[in-house]
Amino acid sequence: MEEQFILRVPPSVAEQIERLLNESSSSDDKSLDLSCSEDGRSGTFVIGNESFPASLLDLPCAVESYKTYDDSCLIKTADIGQMIMVREAGDAAPDVTEYRHGLTPPMRDARKRRFRREPDLNPEFISLVEKDLLKIMARGAADNMDILASAEQEEGAANKPAATPVAKDDDVRETAANDGEPERSESEDSDDSV
Repeated sequence: MEEQFILRVPPSVAEQIERLLNESSSSDDKSLDLSCSEDGRSGTFVIGNESFPASLLDLPCAVESYKTYDDSCLIKTADIGQMIMVREAGDAAPDVTEYRHGLTPPMRDARKRRFRREPDLNPEFISLVEKDLLKIMARGAADNMDILASAEQEEGAANKPAATPVAKDDDVRETAANDGEPERSESEDSDDSV
């Protein structure tokens, strides 16, 4: 796999890059350069004698890139997860590290529209559960076991099936009255075919 990134530039810079790529002769004054600062998230994009501020932003989802040699078979070359955004000199730098939108119009505001929202969890509850898990892993008992046990007992009592009726003594005596004869069905009594 190759290492790739998306370079998003303003329209004026895009025209300069296109002219530079289309020219057959390469000159020193028409060079491209990208230098990053120590934080790795900001830098400078230089084309010719002009410099533009640039920022490295994470995309909301990975983008696959492909290439082809014969216009019929596509070969995956990389998963792209970051984009270098070049801005005009007067534009403000983004204050976040993740780009809010995708690369195409349907992916506009992709984080909000397409992905599940992160759950709101109580930090105290999380720390309590973490402590209990650590105690259980250390072969101990959790602090909240009495609460959990009482809740399970209440659920067990509520979900317990109804008791089956117990046979009475009268029912037992009736079956004992037919001890001498085998039980016969109605079909045996009414069989006139013999």
